[in-house]
Amino acid sequence: MPTYNKLIRDRIPEIIKATGKDFNTTTLSDFEYKEELQSKLKEELQEYFEADGDSHSIEELADILELIHALTTVHHSSYEELEQVRKEKKEKRGGFEEKIYLIDVEDE
Repeated sequence: MPTYNKLIRDRIPEIIKATGKDFNTTTLSDFEYKEELQSKLKEELQEYFEADGDSHSIEELADILELIHALTTVHHSSYEELEQVRKEKKEKRGGFEEKIYLIDVEDE
């Protein structure tokens, strides 16, 4: 029986059960959950960097977004509040649409 020891999406046990396979799961503590979400985010970021093509990249970005939603809840916030903070930062400092790359700044 392969060992995974990783956070999985909520419906994965149902999907595995439908195949008739046996499996074991446990429910994480809040602390463990946060750590595993952070670990999963690193994993998904790496998968995004290794993605080949736009379609695969979008799949990985969707996974990252799902993790961001979960982490927002862990940090006692909401996606709406996160989006508000994002908009405020964009209003004050701008976004990244103009593709500006800073080379250097004169040091006095």
